[in-house]
Amino acid sequence: MNDILIKNGRVVDPSQQIDEVRDVLISDGVIKDMGKNLKKKGAEEFDAAGMVVAPGLIDMHTHLREPGREDEETIYSGTRAAAAGGFTSICCMPNTRPVCDSRTGVKYILSRVHEVGVVNVYPVGAITVGQEGQQITEFGDLISAGAVAFSDDGHPVMNAEIMRRALEYTAMFDVPILDHCEDLNLSNIGMMHEGFIQSLLGLAGIPAAAETIQVGRDIELLEFFGGRLHICHVSARGSIHLIRRAKKRGVNVTCEATPHHLTLTDALVKETNFDTNTKVKPPLTSEEDRQELIKGLQDGTIDVIATDHAPHTDKDKDLVYIDAPFGLIGMETAIPILFTNLVHKKLITVSQLVEKMSLNPARILKIERGTLKAGVVADVAIIDPERRHTINANNFFSRSRNTPFEGEKCRGAVDTTIVGGRIVYSKGKILEEKCK
Repeated sequence: MNDILIKNGRVVDPSQQIDEVRDVLISDGVIKDMGKNLKKKGAEEFDAAGMVVAPGLIDMHTHLREPGREDEETIYSGTRAAAAGGFTSICCMPNTRPVCDSRTGVKYILSRVHEVGVVNVYPVGAITVGQEGQQITEFGDLISAGAVAFSDDGHPVMNAEIMRRALEYTAMFDVPILDHCEDLNLSNIGMMHEGFIQSLLGLAGIPAAAETIQVGRDIELLEFFGGRLHICHVSARGSIHLIRRAKKRGVNVTCEATPHHLTLTDALVKETNFDTNTKVKPPLTSEEDRQELIKGLQDGTIDVIATDHAPHTDKDKDLVYIDAPFGLIGMETAIPILFTNLVHKKLITVSQLVEKMSLNPARILKIERGTLKAGVVADVAIIDPERRHTINANNFFSRSRNTPFEGEKCRGAVDTTIVGGRIVYSKGKILEEKCK
């Protein structure tokens, strides 16, 4: 493994409150040193002048589809899409076929990652057997196999007693529940956010209360019974208000928002004439909700930005709106979209972005990543904040193309991704010879 010397980059590492031009030396797969005018004989030098050098990004919410829907995504394609997006670590949700609800499922994923993966993959185990909401899985067994969190994502736990017991298990094992908050009785057959646009288009609506009521319930359970709770893909301003108040009371709750909820609204469904790539769950909400999400980013209510990368084939998405599946892909568009719409508009700083996409996910998951401290595994994302380009899904490494950002003109792109001291992605190419 060659030593790598990254020169002249703007090092942004919130774990050390660093945001200045420095050099970074990587040796034997770990961060060896950081400083000014570093030199190392024989090291492969990388000139990062004008670029951001950050700890590798961590996506807490992805769907790799393997096993069961390899036509949509695989561990091979999904980890390459992650690398192209600057993500050196990702958590894969358990809604595969079969569901990842046993030691065997976790071990299968890890074995496939070892065979074909190019980034770190942390399996998320199902909360309940088969994600059916009836019987809690063997948390201890799944954790010993390698699971880092639990979720029934896409299948919200409607039974409050089951959620109570799951939270009590998280207190025992010190792992988080990644909570998909949705009251299915309220969302029912809804297709998009319930509001003016939905009424205009005549589609069945999903009220914001479908999310907010479940957020409130689970915060109450957490506060009363203890445990660790991370609320996924928050979209409604009412949810933000509940989480903000809970944090002020000292409740151990964290949450995430997605790039699409932070930058898009339900108006896009009308503007794109029912483009099914705008059909996501939770649905794209109103401008008022979006503005509250931005405020939540700024004041720390929202801890994490995660993509909820949800691949679907063209065939599945090429249906009328009411029949198409929910979901869009996001790993390869996250940095361009967030830099263009948040960083360059001065809504958040680069340091805040890195904190929410690297340091905070590592802390919540309790994994030794998210920092450029000496001695830590060298996972690094190098971002060109000024590169102008147009998003073209045909260039994606993902097997799917379901993005609402097709054709978007962006300013900011991932230049290079380093995983464990190996350059796995650089300037639009996966470096196969560097993959593990």
